[in-house]
Amino acid sequence: MVRVGGILKIAALVFAFLLAVFLAFQLLDINMDFNLNSVISRSMPANEASTKPLKYKCGMSKLCPAGHWAFKMASGAASVVGPRICLDDKLVMSGVKNNVGRGINIALINGKTGDLINTASFDMWGGDVAPLIKLVKEIEDGTIVMMASFDDAATKLNDEARKLIADLGSSIVSNLGFRDNWIFVGGKGIKTKSPFEQHIKNSAGTNKFEGWPEVLEMEGCVPQRQD
Repeated sequence: MVRVGGILKIAALVFAFLLAVFLAFQLLDINMDFNLNSVISRSMPANEASTKPLKYKCGMSKLCPAGHWAFKMASGAASVVGPRICLDDKLVMSGVKNNVGRGINIALINGKTGDLINTASFDMWGGDVAPLIKLVKEIEDGTIVMMASFDDAATKLNDEARKLIADLGSSIVSNLGFRDNWIFVGGKGIKTKSPFEQHIKNSAGTNKFEGWPEVLEMEGCVPQRQD
């Protein structure tokens, strides 16, 4: 009678042999796939070898021309997720940075260097509009001004505040309503209305969230100040 120990030894050897065969085939398959992919990549034109879309500064889908700052921004989502502002591949404002709040969120950027001057948020539901008016009045010429709504950006806005923001290039702030979503990039001393502005009304029939419209996103290239 064959001892139990002998049977176990034979079984272990068989198992080891089968495992070795399995690993050998796996390695052969990997090498074959790798070699085949390498051949295919070498035989394809460079622009077809990879289908992954290119991403540029701030995750943009396009490259900005020389003399421009790349930016990408998003409004807040309902009263839960704060807005996000990125300029020249630097995250300027976000919930992660803990520098956003309910109301109007503002980032001031040096138009020549792209350096961040200041960030601030102003509660337009339970706060006071006076600090917002003071900040906007003190902005120096040539400063890039980036604004994004979070929750409600309009209730405390008075005519003076709306006029000051309109002078920065906004076409929409005069009609901004309760819980509308809004994002805007303008500048102090701008002579025309800014092309960088988006707005969506708070409407029960079209809102994506209960009581709030969907998130707005915008990207673009802001000209650097040359003088």
